[in-house]
Amino acid sequence: MAMNYDGDLTVSVGVSDIDTAIEWYSKILDFELLYKNAEIAWGEMSTGLANVNLGLSQVETVQHGGGATPVWGVKDIVEAKASLDAAKVKQDGEIQHIPGLVKLLTFYDPDGNAMMLFENDSQ
Repeated sequence: MAMNYDGDLTVSVGVSDIDTAIEWYSKILDFELLYKNAEIAWGEMSTGLANVNLGLSQVETVQHGGGATPVWGVKDIVEAKASLDAAKVKQDGEIQHIPGLVKLLTFYDPDGNAMMLFENDSQ
């Protein structure tokens, strides 16, 4: 059976405080709040990528480890890292470089959700 995807993607992450998360994702990653529904402790943010949104689900206990890791493509990973450094965002070491393939950097939101940045390196 074919899934017949519609072209939209929402990546959901659990957060301990939705308002803090909205502020962090707005300030650090330039995402824009689309809506927040306090009744169901859910918010959605535009990532700036067509049809790709970030869903924020406020939960009592944020689960660390496991789960999906969103990997965001950037044009200049060194510049992006400098922006994360300036904001004192926790990172997992330096930029990893796999020549001819990709440059990668892992970082964490305030609840410890892992995310990555990548820059294509296919020259």
